[in-house]
Amino acid sequence: MSPALRPLRRIQLEVCVPVVRPFRALRFDPGVVGELGGVIAPPYDVVGDDLRRELLASSSHNVVRLDFPVEEFGDPDPDDRYRRAARLLSDWRGQGALRQDPRPSIYVYEQQFARLGRTEPETRRGFFARVGLQPFGQEIRPHERTMPGPREDRYRLLRATNVNTSPIVAMYRDPRHRVAPLLEAITARPAAVDVRDFAGDRHRLWVLTAGTDGSAETLAEIAGRVPLTIADGHHRYETALRFQSERRVGAPATEDAEHGYDFVLMLLLEPEAGPLLVLPTHRVVRGLGSDGLAMLRTVLSSYFRMSRRMPADELLRSLGPDGDEPPRSGGRMGLWTRDGGWILQAKGKALETILGPGGKAVRRLDVSMLGAVLDAGAGLDAAAIAAGERLIYTHDAAEAIALVDAGTEGADAAFLLDPTPAAEILAVAAEGDVMPQKSTYIYPKAITGLVINPLES
Repeated sequence: MSPALRPLRRIQLEVCVPVVRPFRALRFDPGVVGELGGVIAPPYDVVGDDLRRELLASSSHNVVRLDFPVEEFGDPDPDDRYRRAARLLSDWRGQGALRQDPRPSIYVYEQQFARLGRTEPETRRGFFARVGLQPFGQEIRPHERTMPGPREDRYRLLRATNVNTSPIVAMYRDPRHRVAPLLEAITARPAAVDVRDFAGDRHRLWVLTAGTDGSAETLAEIAGRVPLTIADGHHRYETALRFQSERRVGAPATEDAEHGYDFVLMLLLEPEAGPLLVLPTHRVVRGLGSDGLAMLRTVLSSYFRMSRRMPADELLRSLGPDGDEPPRSGGRMGLWTRDGGWILQAKGKALETILGPGGKAVRRLDVSMLGAVLDAGAGLDAAAIAAGERLIYTHDAAEAIALVDAGTEGADAAFLLDPTPAAEILAVAAEGDVMPQKSTYIYPKAITGLVINPLES
């Protein structure tokens, strides 16, 4: 029997390979909701207030109403926002705005997106499937730590709605190089969905019904033979594990039984067909004050060689606008304070004495080196970072500089990072380590609203 088609509970006992399944997705019906470009949205974690208002105005059925419910005036209970999302989901299904596909399918997905400084669009291909939940280990590998606030938010939404609205993004290897040509052939056909989002990026979807030409089974089998490394959506995966554990309490222990809560929605990417563009997440340190900033500068000089002082525009040019090129060498980053900017280059031997435990891959990351120095020079240990009060995260280096210049929320110093190559994400996960919170930003995010995974079946 194919590994992708074995019973889920048996797989979990053997701890062999991931379980990848076709599923019956909920999808918006354009005959009811109108243009599908108006109902899709980025995932909740990149939707700010302004964008949320724009998405809400685009359609009364925009998926942001489900994926990112917010507290409304007069709500007596913080959970009211999640109950409201559940009622809305029920209404949409009742109206036929969301319809469930009649047969299990694999959903091939193509993104065409603009990239700063380039005229030709980039193309990424992968496929949506259900993946059987397993504790993190050699089969499902994390690469990044999570934070308690987002975990709790995603759990309450999942508990209320019983659906996966946004996919987890995971990477896998295809040593026989079968996936890229197969996806290329599939995407040469007319798409079931072809839309552009608010940013002008193009999203296309093909429905591969299980039991037809074998394409769905082939893709599921290939991805189900190798480990999966989560690239984006760690909070959602940990939430799904918690939800599964709670739903299993009191449930019959039937080995071959499968339930919707045993699975989670994933977008599966293979590097040849779905290359990842990984942008950096910059750190802005708050609450140092003049004395704290002087102490941090002293500690930095012990572990980094500092360039001459430079203005903001030169610092930004030195780091590159969008991570187009890999860093020239490890341990390189920018520093901005109200006194000016510097390029920092790690002194390898010196830094090794304060780096935390872990394998070679995680210890050579810029974010790991920065974390060790911030602990030594600013008292920002893992607990302080997890509390979320001393750091501001941003994907925009110019914004990080502006926050410091304005002293916004006590901002005193910005650390501007180079991107982490996708190969390093896989290397860290393969060694069983995880990167610090907010180490990577996968661009562009997988769109929300093309497929929704209902957990009742």
